Amino acid sequence: MTVSIRPFDPSKDARLIHPWVTHPKAAFWMMQGATLQDVEREYTAITAHPHHDAFIGLVDGEPAFLMERYDPSQLELVGLYDPQPGDVGMHFLVAPTDTPVHGFTRTVITAVMAELFADPATVRVVVEPDVSNKAVHALNEAVGFVPEREIQKPEKKALLSFCTREQFEAAVGATV
Repeated sequence: MTVSIRPFDPSKDARLIHPWVTHPKAAFWMMQGATLQDVEREYTAITAHPHHDAFIGLVDGEPAFLMERYDPSQLELVGLYDPQPGDVGMHFLVAPTDTPVHGFTRTVITAVMAELFADPATVRVVVEPDVSNKAVHALNEAVGFVPEREIQKPEKKALLSFCTREQFEAAVGATV
């Protein structure tokens, strides 16, 4: 599989991801009832924000996942942990499919992490998935994340976890 990542274009990509973020399997994305206009508005705001970016991931040239990168000292986790220089927050969502491929999501999260660590300024990746999202906890662990503690965000109880470059490289057996 060849994975590439490109910047999100709200005017074109909102229509692409609308069925992804509203799919029942994307319940943790918290956009179940969102209209196409809601999605376009949300991602227009994200792409315009100085501390938040969105990307479309392609696998073998086909759109297959959504990735967000954010500065946790400015968004999402302000006041919930002590940020360190080089911290980068991340969200990702794999497009729903009727024909799942074994290992696909792990390939995606590995590519997302490699993309984040391709920036030499990234020291540590921070995630805050819902505590009940056991599937993503297992994926996070597979690429080197270490849970620190549960935190209460306005919209959910989350598991605050961190992954350094060294932890990622050790987990996936590669150097970035």
